[in-house]
Amino acid sequence: MSAAVKYTLGRIGLFVVVFVALWPVGMNIFLQLMLALAFSATLSFFLLRGLRDEMAGEMAEAAERRRAEKERLRSALAGDDQPAEGGPDNQRP
Repeated sequence: MSAAVKYTLGRIGLFVVVFVALWPVGMNIFLQLMLALAFSATLSFFLLRGLRDEMAGEMAEAAERRRAEKERLRSALAGDDQPAEGGPDNQRP
């Protein structure tokens, strides 16, 4: 499972836990939702740090792969990319 999915499920789970903890307080449902959102966001900053760092690392790797592929395609389109010696495109008659 990807780190982004784990982090998202962690955030949702934390929100549900805080919302359920606020249920017996007996306040307006809208206020409960807003408080649960605020408290779960604050708690996730501390409790889900490892998952957030893992997700950021995966996103950085994906961005680097996309950048490298984009550069490779640009150089191929510009004609700077030469096929390897003895390859199928460069056979001598």
